[in-house]
Amino acid sequence: MRHINMGVSCIICAYNEEPRIRSVLEAVVHHPLVSEIIVVDDGSCDGTGHVVEQFPSVTLISRPHNSGKTVAMAAGVAAVSGDIVMLLDADLRGIKPTHITALVEPVLSGKADVTISLRGNSLWLYRMIGLDFVSGERVLHVSLLANSLRNAYELPRFGIEVYMNTLIIQKQLTIAAVDWCDVTQARKIEKIGFWRGSFAEMRMIFDVLRVKYPAAALVQTCQMLRLTTASPVHEVFRVGQNWWKDLVAHLRN
Repeated sequence: MRHINMGVSCIICAYNEEPRIRSVLEAVVHHPLVSEIIVVDDGSCDGTGHVVEQFPSVTLISRPHNSGKTVAMAAGVAAVSGDIVMLLDADLRGIKPTHITALVEPVLSGKADVTISLRGNSLWLYRMIGLDFVSGERVLHVSLLANSLRNAYELPRFGIEVYMNTLIIQKQLTIAAVDWCDVTQARKIEKIGFWRGSFAEMRMIFDVLRVKYPAAALVQTCQMLRLTTASPVHEVFRVGQNWWKDLVAHLRN
Protein backbone atom coordinates (compact mmCIF):
# COMPACT_ATOMS: atom_id res chain seq x y z
CA MET A 1 0.00 0.00 0.00
CA ARG A 2 1.13 3.57 -0.67
CA HIS A 3 2.17 5.41 2.48
CA ILE A 4 0.64 8.85 2.84
CA ASN A 5 3.18 11.47 3.85
CA MET A 6 1.12 13.36 6.39
CA GLY A 7 1.79 14.36 9.98
CA VAL A 8 -0.49 12.98 12.66
CA SER A 9 -1.96 15.50 15.09
CA CYS A 10 -2.94 14.09 18.48
CA ILE A 11 -5.82 15.59 20.47
CA ILE A 12 -6.36 14.67 24.11
CA CYS A 13 -9.40 16.07 25.91
CA ALA A 14 -8.99 16.06 29.68
CA TYR A 15 -11.05 16.97 32.72
CA ASN A 16 -9.54 16.41 36.17
CA GLU A 17 -7.08 13.78 34.92
CA GLU A 18 -4.03 14.81 36.95
CA PRO A 19 -3.32 11.25 38.23
CA ARG A 20 -3.65 9.64 34.79
CA ILE A 21 -2.71 11.94 31.92
CA ARG A 22 1.07 11.70 32.43
CA SER A 23 1.25 8.06 31.30
CA VAL A 24 -0.78 8.87 28.18
CA LEU A 25 1.51 11.76 27.29
CA GLU A 26 4.62 9.65 27.88
CA ALA A 27 3.33 7.15 25.31
CA VAL A 28 2.76 9.72 22.59
CA VAL A 29 5.40 12.44 23.17
CA HIS A 30 8.38 11.97 20.82
CA HIS A 31 6.55 9.25 18.90
CA PRO A 32 7.99 9.31 15.36
CA LEU A 33 4.56 9.19 13.69
CA VAL A 34 3.08 12.07 15.70
CA SER A 35 3.89 15.62 14.57
CA GLU A 36 1.97 17.56 17.25
CA ILE A 37 0.08 16.98 20.48
CA ILE A 38 -2.73 19.20 21.71
CA VAL A 39 -4.28 18.77 25.15
CA VAL A 40 -7.58 20.53 25.77
CA ASP A 41 -8.00 21.03 29.52
CA ASP A 42 -11.77 21.34 29.80
CA GLY A 43 -12.01 23.47 32.94
CA SER A 44 -10.20 21.09 35.30
CA CYS A 45 -10.04 22.06 38.96
CA ASP A 46 -7.06 19.84 39.76
CA GLY A 47 -3.47 19.88 38.49
CA THR A 48 -4.13 18.49 35.01
CA GLY A 49 -2.76 21.60 33.32
CA HIS A 50 0.33 21.61 35.53
CA VAL A 51 1.16 18.04 34.48
CA VAL A 52 0.76 18.93 30.79
CA GLU A 53 3.04 21.95 31.18
CA GLN A 54 5.86 19.59 32.15
CA PHE A 55 5.91 18.41 28.51
CA PRO A 56 7.28 21.42 26.56
CA SER A 57 6.42 19.99 23.13
CA VAL A 58 2.72 19.68 24.01
CA THR A 59 0.31 22.52 23.23
CA LEU A 60 -2.09 23.18 26.10
CA ILE A 61 -5.49 24.76 25.49
CA SER A 62 -7.09 25.70 28.81
CA ARG A 63 -10.82 26.26 28.83
CA PRO A 64 -12.19 28.34 31.74
CA HIS A 65 -15.28 26.17 32.25
CA ASN A 66 -16.15 22.53 31.81
CA SER A 67 -18.29 22.25 28.68
CA GLY A 68 -18.00 18.56 27.89
CA LYS A 69 -15.96 16.42 25.54
CA THR A 70 -17.72 17.54 22.34
CA VAL A 71 -16.84 21.22 22.77
CA ALA A 72 -13.34 20.39 24.00
CA MET A 73 -12.73 18.24 20.94
CA ALA A 74 -13.96 21.01 18.67
CA ALA A 75 -11.39 23.35 20.22
CA GLY A 76 -8.67 20.79 19.58
CA VAL A 77 -9.72 20.15 15.98
CA ALA A 78 -9.69 23.90 15.28
CA ALA A 79 -6.05 24.08 16.43
CA VAL A 80 -4.52 21.13 14.56
CA SER A 81 -2.20 21.60 11.59
CA GLY A 82 -2.04 18.00 10.33
CA ASP A 83 -4.32 16.25 7.84
CA ILE A 84 -4.77 13.20 10.06
CA VAL A 85 -5.90 13.41 13.66
CA MET A 86 -5.54 10.91 16.50
CA LEU A 87 -8.03 11.19 19.34
CA LEU A 88 -6.98 9.79 22.71
CA ASP A 89 -8.77 9.71 26.05
CA ALA A 90 -6.72 11.03 28.97
CA ASP A 91 -7.56 8.22 31.40
CA LEU A 92 -5.90 5.24 29.70
CA ARG A 93 -3.82 2.75 31.65
CA GLY A 94 -1.10 0.57 30.20
CA ILE A 95 -0.72 2.52 26.98
CA LYS A 96 2.69 2.38 25.28
CA PRO A 97 4.23 3.78 22.08
CA THR A 98 3.58 0.44 20.38
CA HIS A 99 -0.14 0.97 20.86
CA ILE A 100 0.12 4.37 19.21
CA THR A 101 1.91 2.81 16.23
CA ALA A 102 -0.74 0.11 15.89
CA LEU A 103 -3.54 2.70 15.94
CA VAL A 104 -1.91 5.06 13.43
CA GLU A 105 -0.36 2.66 10.90
CA PRO A 106 -3.52 1.40 9.11
CA VAL A 107 -4.57 4.95 8.21
CA LEU A 108 -1.08 6.13 7.26
CA SER A 109 -0.56 3.09 5.03
CA GLY A 110 -3.94 3.47 3.35
CA LYS A 111 -5.25 0.13 4.63
CA ALA A 112 -8.21 1.84 6.32
CA ASP A 113 -9.83 5.26 6.47
CA VAL A 114 -10.45 5.11 10.22
CA THR A 115 -9.02 3.13 13.13
CA ILE A 116 -10.82 2.52 16.43
CA SER A 117 -9.29 0.96 19.53
CA LEU A 118 -10.69 -2.13 21.22
CA ARG A 119 -9.55 -1.83 24.83
CA GLY A 120 -9.02 -4.69 27.23
CA ASN A 121 -11.91 -3.57 29.44
CA SER A 122 -14.34 -2.73 26.65
CA LEU A 123 -17.71 -4.39 27.17
CA TRP A 124 -17.57 -8.15 26.57
CA LEU A 125 -20.05 -7.77 23.70
CA TYR A 126 -17.78 -5.30 21.93
CA ARG A 127 -14.80 -7.60 22.34
CA MET A 128 -16.84 -10.52 21.06
CA ILE A 129 -17.87 -8.73 17.86
CA GLY A 130 -14.47 -7.06 17.49
CA LEU A 131 -15.60 -3.42 17.57
CA ASP A 132 -16.16 -0.89 20.35
CA PHE A 133 -18.39 1.62 18.60
CA VAL A 134 -18.10 4.18 21.44
CA SER A 135 -14.32 3.96 21.87
CA GLY A 136 -12.63 7.34 22.27
CA GLU A 137 -9.32 6.32 20.67
CA ARG A 138 -9.45 6.88 16.94
CA VAL A 139 -7.38 7.96 13.96
CA LEU A 140 -9.12 9.63 11.03
CA HIS A 141 -8.77 12.41 8.50
CA VAL A 142 -9.46 15.76 10.10
CA SER A 143 -11.76 16.74 7.22
CA LEU A 144 -14.36 14.34 8.63
CA LEU A 145 -14.67 16.48 11.77
CA ALA A 146 -13.72 20.00 10.75
CA ASN A 147 -17.09 21.09 9.36
CA SER A 148 -19.28 19.01 11.66
CA LEU A 149 -17.83 20.34 14.93
CA ARG A 150 -18.34 23.99 14.05
CA ASN A 151 -21.74 23.69 15.73
CA ALA A 152 -20.40 21.75 18.70
CA TYR A 153 -22.61 23.55 21.22
CA GLU A 154 -25.67 22.07 19.49
CA LEU A 155 -24.45 18.53 20.16
CA PRO A 156 -24.63 16.71 23.52
CA ARG A 157 -21.73 17.12 25.93
CA PHE A 158 -20.83 13.50 25.26
CA GLY A 159 -21.87 11.07 22.55
CA ILE A 160 -19.46 12.59 20.04
CA GLU A 161 -18.22 9.10 19.11
CA VAL A 162 -21.71 8.03 18.04
CA TYR A 163 -22.00 11.20 15.99
CA MET A 164 -18.65 10.42 14.33
CA ASN A 165 -19.98 6.97 13.52
CA THR A 166 -22.85 8.54 11.60
CA LEU A 167 -20.38 10.48 9.46
CA ILE A 168 -18.26 7.36 8.89
CA ILE A 169 -21.31 5.43 7.70
CA GLN A 170 -22.53 8.26 5.47
CA LYS A 171 -19.17 8.38 3.71
CA GLN A 172 -18.76 4.56 3.72
CA LEU A 173 -15.27 4.77 5.21
CA THR A 174 -13.37 1.57 5.91
CA ILE A 175 -12.62 0.85 9.58
CA ALA A 176 -9.78 -1.05 11.19
CA ALA A 177 -10.42 -2.17 14.78
CA VAL A 178 -7.11 -2.23 16.69
CA ASP A 179 -6.97 -4.66 19.60
CA TRP A 180 -5.53 -2.96 22.69
CA CYS A 181 -6.07 -5.98 24.94
CA ASP A 182 -3.55 -4.74 27.53
CA VAL A 183 -4.86 -1.16 27.65
CA THR A 184 -7.75 -0.23 29.94
CA GLN A 185 -9.73 2.91 30.68
CA ALA A 186 -10.36 4.17 34.20
CA ARG A 187 -14.07 4.15 35.00
CA LYS A 188 -15.74 7.17 36.54
CA ILE A 189 -16.61 5.30 39.73
CA GLU A 190 -12.86 4.79 40.23
CA LYS A 191 -12.19 8.50 39.75
CA ILE A 192 -14.91 10.20 41.74
CA GLY A 193 -16.58 7.53 43.84
CA PHE A 194 -19.49 5.15 43.37
CA TRP A 195 -22.49 7.50 43.49
CA ARG A 196 -21.03 10.46 41.62
CA GLY A 197 -19.38 8.11 39.16
CA SER A 198 -22.59 6.20 38.53
CA PHE A 199 -24.44 9.46 37.92
CA ALA A 200 -21.73 10.59 35.49
CA GLU A 201 -21.92 7.26 33.64
CA MET A 202 -25.70 7.60 33.37
CA ARG A 203 -25.31 11.11 32.02
CA MET A 204 -22.93 9.85 29.33
CA ILE A 205 -25.36 7.09 28.37
CA PHE A 206 -28.17 9.63 28.15
CA ASP A 207 -26.07 11.79 25.83
CA VAL A 208 -25.37 8.79 23.62
CA LEU A 209 -29.10 8.07 23.44
CA ARG A 210 -29.76 11.69 22.49
CA VAL A 211 -27.66 11.09 19.40
CA LYS A 212 -28.98 7.58 18.67
CA TYR A 213 -31.83 5.87 20.46
CA PRO A 214 -31.18 2.17 21.33
CA ALA A 215 -32.61 0.58 18.18
CA ALA A 216 -30.80 3.07 15.94
CA ALA A 217 -27.55 2.50 17.86
CA LEU A 218 -27.86 -1.24 17.19
CA VAL A 219 -28.40 -0.60 13.49
CA GLN A 220 -25.43 1.77 13.47
CA THR A 221 -23.20 -0.88 15.04
CA CYS A 222 -24.19 -3.40 12.37
CA GLN A 223 -23.51 -0.85 9.64
CA MET A 224 -20.07 -0.15 11.09
CA LEU A 225 -19.26 -3.85 11.33
CA ARG A 226 -19.86 -4.13 7.60
CA LEU A 227 -17.21 -1.43 7.10
CA THR A 228 -14.73 -3.04 9.48
CA THR A 229 -11.85 -5.08 8.10
CA ALA A 230 -10.80 -8.26 9.91
CA SER A 231 -13.72 -8.16 12.37
CA PRO A 232 -14.77 -11.59 13.70
CA VAL A 233 -18.27 -10.99 12.30
CA HIS A 234 -17.20 -9.19 9.15
CA GLU A 235 -16.81 -12.54 7.37
CA VAL A 236 -20.30 -13.50 8.48
CA PHE A 237 -21.71 -10.43 6.74
CA ARG A 238 -19.67 -11.17 3.61
CA VAL A 239 -20.66 -14.84 3.44
CA GLY A 240 -24.30 -13.95 4.11
CA GLN A 241 -24.35 -11.39 1.33
CA ASN A 242 -22.74 -13.83 -1.12
CA TRP A 243 -25.18 -16.57 -0.12
CA TRP A 244 -28.12 -14.26 -0.70
CA LYS A 245 -26.78 -13.15 -4.10
CA ASP A 246 -26.24 -16.79 -5.14
CA LEU A 247 -29.76 -17.69 -4.03
CA VAL A 248 -31.31 -14.83 -5.98
CA ALA A 249 -29.28 -15.73 -9.09
CA HIS A 250 -30.35 -19.39 -8.77
CA LEU A 251 -34.04 -18.46 -8.48
CA ARG A 252 -33.81 -16.18 -11.51
CA ASN A 253 -32.36 -19.02 -13.56
